[in-house]
Amino acid sequence: MEWLSGRVILVWGFKRALLAILAGAIGVLALPPFGFFAAMFISFTLLVWLLDGVAAGPDSGLLGRLWPAFFTGWLFGFGYFVAGLWWLGHALLIDADEFAWALPLAILGLPAFLAVFYGIATVLARILWSDGMGRIAALAFSFGILEWVRSFLFTGFPWNAIGYGAMPIPLMMQSAHVIGVLGVTVLAVFVFAAPALLGTRQGRIPGIGLAVVIAAAHFGYGYYALNLPEAPRANSTTAPVVRIVQPSIDQETKMDTAADRAAIFDKHLALSVQPPANGGKRPDIIVWPETAVPFILTDNRDALARIADQLEDDQILITGAVRVEDMGPGVEPRYYNSIYVIDGRGQIIGASDKTHLVPFGEYVPFEHILSYLGIENVVELPGGFSAAAKRQLLTLPDGIKFYPLICYEIIFPNEMTPEIRQADAILNVTNDGWFGDTPGPYQHFLQARVRAVEQGLPLIRSANTGISAFVDPHGRVLSGIDYNQQGFIDTTLGGATVSRIDDNARKVYFWLIVGAVGMIALFSRMGFISRVN
Repeated sequence: MEWLSGRVILVWGFKRALLAILAGAIGVLALPPFGFFAAMFISFTLLVWLLDGVAAGPDSGLLGRLWPAFFTGWLFGFGYFVAGLWWLGHALLIDADEFAWALPLAILGLPAFLAVFYGIATVLARILWSDGMGRIAALAFSFGILEWVRSFLFTGFPWNAIGYGAMPIPLMMQSAHVIGVLGVTVLAVFVFAAPALLGTRQGRIPGIGLAVVIAAAHFGYGYYALNLPEAPRANSTTAPVVRIVQPSIDQETKMDTAADRAAIFDKHLALSVQPPANGGKRPDIIVWPETAVPFILTDNRDALARIADQLEDDQILITGAVRVEDMGPGVEPRYYNSIYVIDGRGQIIGASDKTHLVPFGEYVPFEHILSYLGIENVVELPGGFSAAAKRQLLTLPDGIKFYPLICYEIIFPNEMTPEIRQADAILNVTNDGWFGDTPGPYQHFLQARVRAVEQGLPLIRSANTGISAFVDPHGRVLSGIDYNQQGFIDTTLGGATVSRIDDNARKVYFWLIVGAVGMIALFSRMGFISRVN
């Protein structure tokens, strides 16, 4: 290991840049659909050694001294995000004639931007760098801070935060309930980077010893949590049967005519009224995916009448749909990506609109400027979607409450408002068909499962195609439908975890962890300076 670390530290020029990119790309193997979390040990060990070797000219100013560290981190991040997000380009190929020109922006441009966060992280780490365990703590501290910033800056895009690489299975997800994915990220970076100490003698025993303790606590708490019983639902004593429908409509399916749209609507209805498998109980609640209704439902009374004809009086349909809001004469209407609750008589009795929209997918930032450059939404609506000011809980007639999240809203821990404490389950409707059978839908599903673990709530997830599933409060998949499969699943809605930790507590624990590793890094740095002087 000492020979290998020496070779990495001294590598230079093009080989150094290529190794940094490769180190980041290797880490993606820890994410779905691979789940080989050991890849992160290789990734971060190489990053530590590469940062050990950064150097600037003796006459360089402050920026000149920091640039090599930034560039190393940026290259690492570029490799990580290109390997982890290349599938975004698939959405642009659905309508290739119009959007193929943007492929380089999606496949290379977005990763290049996101890599800036990791570049800043390695600069911050390098400022606190020392020659022992402290440099591992500095890296964990800086990645924790920058992953936190990435979760909200410029509307946020915390996709594939490093902590997800430490949570491939439910046993390894449970720590997120206590410290959140960001807290797991900080500790995961420390553990993943610890093997770098094997290549240098300084700080080897305490650093690896602490990493082993953290890993043991991670697995130990997972085993403990998985054996906790469920708490009863807060809002109902009954156990409703929920049916999730996955119609698997191809994104290239044309909806140019009323007949095309009617055929899609009919497919949803047909799957909804199928008899339960093995003589099971008829579903009480039926869930359709995001924008499942291919027309403005409130303008189509016949469609609501057909729903009423197909449902029993005490059944409930929950569906994704486009909601339109008339703004008055001479003003363009507003469109919302929404969820409707429809009762057995065909009446809309509840709704919730999406609050966190996808940039360039559902709206164009700085639209008045970018429209002159020909940049438009992937979604074909005049002006795109509008964002709701507030998320609304979906309350069903029997008192059960769902916390609704549409598509990628579920990747944001900070989208979990205090109202989620009143919910019996998280409801996630999505359409991952935009991204094809690539790693994207599987990465999305992992993040959805971790949200269920964080909140201690069951997850009901319906995808047009993607991965539709019932997930228990510990992230275990009770039943599901794989990508590109058509069908439905029926499951009885379970309860929450016994001890639901508040989001504010998770934030406090995250900052305590950041502060702890930051103090280790700072004291190590001060000791290093003292020894040098």
